[in-house]
Amino acid sequence: MLKVYYLMHSSFVVELDDRYLLFDYFEKDVLRDAVEYRGSLPEFDKNKRLYVFSSNCHKDHYTENIFNIFQGSSYVKYILSKDIKLKRGLVDKSTMQFVGPLHKYSIDDMTVETLRSNDVGVAFVISVGGYNIYYAGTLNWWNAEGRGELYGEQYGREYRRYLRPILNRKFDLGFVPMDARMGEDGYFLGMDYFIKHIDCDTIFPMNMWGDYKWISRFKTRPDIVNLKDRLIDIERENMIFEIED
Repeated sequence: MLKVYYLMHSSFVVELDDRYLLFDYFEKDVLRDAVEYRGSLPEFDKNKRLYVFSSNCHKDHYTENIFNIFQGSSYVKYILSKDIKLKRGLVDKSTMQFVGPLHKYSIDDMTVETLRSNDVGVAFVISVGGYNIYYAGTLNWWNAEGRGELYGEQYGREYRRYLRPILNRKFDLGFVPMDARMGEDGYFLGMDYFIKHIDCDTIFPMNMWGDYKWISRFKTRPDIVNLKDRLIDIERENMIFEIED
C-alpha cells in the first residue's frame, strides 16, 4: 500500500514501506498574494529514507529551505533539476543529484527518468519498490485565457511530443496539472490528454492554486465518464490518501 499526502499546490509526499518521496516543496508565504495555503509537512519517521525532488526553480516548486528542514533526518537525498542554482557550500554535494531532461539515473535502488518540460525544469518518471510514478512538474498543455488559439496549439504540440516516451508505459501514480489560471477553456487540456493516453491507475491533480472546483467540473465531461474514477478528489490542503495495491 502507498500513502499520499497532499500538502499544497504541487507539493506531495508519497510514503512507501521504507521511504518518503517529497515533491516540489516550497514556502507557502511566497504565494500569499495569490492564495493562502495552509499545507504543512507531515511528521516523518526518522527510520525511513527521504528523497526530496524539485522539478524546477520556480518559487512555487522549490525553496532553499529544504536543505535546512531535513537536517535531522537520518538519510536524505535531493534530486534537483539542473535549472536550480545553489549557493556554494549550501549543502553537502554527496546528498545531491542534479538531473537534466531526457536522462535516466540510478539513485540508490531507484530509477529516475526525466522528461522535458515545455515550461521550465523536468518531469519525473520514477520506478521504486515495484511502483511506477509520474510527476509532471510544469509539463502541461498550457492555454491561458486571452493568449489566443496559436498559443494553445503550440503548447499542445509540445505537450503531446514530450509525453511520447511514456505513451506505452503503465503507471501506478500520476501527478498532473489542472491549473485554474487557464480558465474554462484551458484548465482541463493537459489532464484530458494524459488520462486518455497514459495508462495510470491513480491520478492526482495539482497546480490548482487553491481552486479545487475544477476537479468535479472535469469529471462531468461526458468523454471521460469511463476514466473519471482514476482522478482523485482533492478538497483542501493536508489531505491523506491510502492507495491499495
